[in-house]
Amino acid sequence: MFTEQGPTVRELAVQALSSIEHGYDLLAPKFDHTPYRTPDRVLDAVTAEVRRLGPFDTGLDVCCGTGAGVGVLRRLCRERVVGVDFSAGMLAEARAAFPPEGERPAEQGPAEEAPAVDWVRADARSLPFAPAFDLALSFGAFGHFLPVERFGLFAEVYGSLRPGGRFVFPIGAPPPVGSRAYWTLLGFDAAMRVRNALWRPQFVMYYRTFRLGDVLEDLTRAGFTVRLMPLTELGRRPDGSPRARLVVATRE
Repeated sequence: MFTEQGPTVRELAVQALSSIEHGYDLLAPKFDHTPYRTPDRVLDAVTAEVRRLGPFDTGLDVCCGTGAGVGVLRRLCRERVVGVDFSAGMLAEARAAFPPEGERPAEQGPAEEAPAVDWVRADARSLPFAPAFDLALSFGAFGHFLPVERFGLFAEVYGSLRPGGRFVFPIGAPPPVGSRAYWTLLGFDAAMRVRNALWRPQFVMYYRTFRLGDVLEDLTRAGFTVRLMPLTELGRRPDGSPRARLVVATRE
């Protein structure tokens, strides 16, 4: 499905009937060949904006998956980068994508001034870190957390940052009511609610529960000072507003 290298319909069905953790363990080998991986143009736009906020020494990719965000952090941080995820399968793919210097194939060449990367298997709702990071980010993972879990997640990130540390992530503008994208996301969320009402274990993945106003409120409750930066590289809507913004939450 999606590409010849991507998962089949049967594989996606098995994943959807699994728990989140096991589902991503199954999907991990083919994840980067699906549309679920954050597009490079989003990664590049975020990198360009966050670089203006630096410099940074240490970075944390929350729910790192196969490591797309770690690639961003390696371009922004000077000393150390950590990827954390609760899927062993996703972490295995991430490790393969970013091997230690001594294990890099000769054709890849040396990693020029790239910081060291560590991988940690843990639940983002209970991060095992002291306040050690200057920068934390996350891409595409928030739909896996119910709204009641969001404040706790943000509080865990807050506790992992040094004073002055930043927590950043992109957030897209909602599709216009009645548009094809609007009905697609509405239909997907409705199908997931029916699935979770009828089947255990649950697979939490919703597209319409991460509303900007609620997100800003929860970030503020967790102790962050928050501002928004337009990601103009990702274009504008017909009314002139940006299609996506970067949320910048600072632990003052």
